Order: sequence, then C-alpha cells, then structure tokens
Amino acid sequence: QVQLEESGGGLVQPGGSLRLSCAASGSVFSIHAMGWYRQTPGKQRELVAHITSLGAITYADSVKGRFTVSRDNAKNTLYLQMNSLKPEDTAVYYCNADIWTVGGTGNYWGQGTQVTVSS
Repeated sequence: QVQLEESGGGLVQPGGSLRLSCAASGSVFSIHAMGWYRQTPGKQRELVAHITSLGAITYADSVKGRFTVSRDNAKNTLYLQMNSLKPEDTAVYYCNADIWTVGGTGNYWGQGTQVTVSS
C-alpha cells in the first residue's frame, strides 16, 4: 500500500508565498516522475509542474518564474515553492507520482490540499 500526502496549503494574500509538500509512504521501492496538478470547480485538472527522476522539469506557462518544483529522493518527498501568488492560483493542488512498489509500477494521487489566494 502506497500513499501520497500533501501538506502546506492554506489562505494567503496576493503576492504572498506558500510551500507545498508531498510525502510518499508505504512500500516504496523508488519514485519515477512526480508532479503537481491543480483543479478548480467545473474545470479539468491541469498540470502545474512536473519533475522526472533525473531532474528534468516542466512548468505550466502560467506559473513560470513564480513556482519552483523540487524533490528529495532520500525522503520520497516532492515540493512546490509558490511565490508571487495570484487569486487565479486558487485551487486544490494534487500531488501525482509514478511509484515502483512490491506490486509493480503504478500511478498514484494524493488527496489534495486547498490553496486560496485572497485579500
């Protein structure tokens, strides 16, 4: 059994910062690609940032220059540093990862963490 647990969401004023974390636990052998996605009501879930096991990174155009994704492979943890936050960044943020476990490789999602940017 593998779980992804996000933390770090909350309410922040425009221009502020938040740091999200996503920790994988359970029978994890190794983690391949990891990513952050976000979703608002009535819209499809969209990619925010993606990082491969070798460190190749992709960002959505809307967050380039403001968000930074990183990972700590020793801790099986993914991070998202969000700076210069805007109201349009308000969403539920989800962690996603391709994880090699005792049962093989599978794709996993966290439960999501709410980020609200408002004055």
